[in-house]
Amino acid sequence: MDSRRVLGDTVHLPDKVQIAAKILVVGHFAVGKTTFIGTLSEIPPLRTEETMTQAGASVDDLRGVKGKTTTTVAMDFGRLTLNERLVLYLFGTPGQQRFVQVWEDMTRGALGALILVDPQRLKESFAVMDLVEKYGIPYAIAVNRFDGTPSRADEELREALDLLPDTPIVTCDARDERSSANALMALVRYLQSRTR
Repeated sequence: MDSRRVLGDTVHLPDKVQIAAKILVVGHFAVGKTTFIGTLSEIPPLRTEETMTQAGASVDDLRGVKGKTTTTVAMDFGRLTLNERLVLYLFGTPGQQRFVQVWEDMTRGALGALILVDPQRLKESFAVMDLVEKYGIPYAIAVNRFDGTPSRADEELREALDLLPDTPIVTCDARDERSSANALMALVRYLQSRTR
């Protein structure tokens, strides 16, 4: 029997799991997807990070990004058991445009997507949002609050991102387990509301 972690407690994965849902964690380059999945995963996350080299300097825009030395080149993967019946499989996509071909395979069977955005680089989110919408995946927005980032009102963010009124928008810190779990739960509640 596999062990799992739920917000700091260790318990066992029940044999009664009835629903396994694929959730995408997406966002632009250097927004915190790998950190988010690593923070929530009850298993050691699968990471496909490589050291950034000079060869990528012309395509990986590091403006507004501090201390980034690695980048995801295929995907991140983690698992989170919400209750004895529901397990979420978290798939993190690479954020650079050159990896868009990976998206088609990753979107197959996805129940929904959590789109991480950086409030200081909102324009970079549009290409990601376009891809999610292209594949018809329902989504919620999680504004990843980096250190020193000024807060912005939800309505200001909703207008800047041109969101529909029912699209959930939450603030999180991808490094914080409870905050990240709340963001993921906002997506799950939204997906449940669409099936009623």
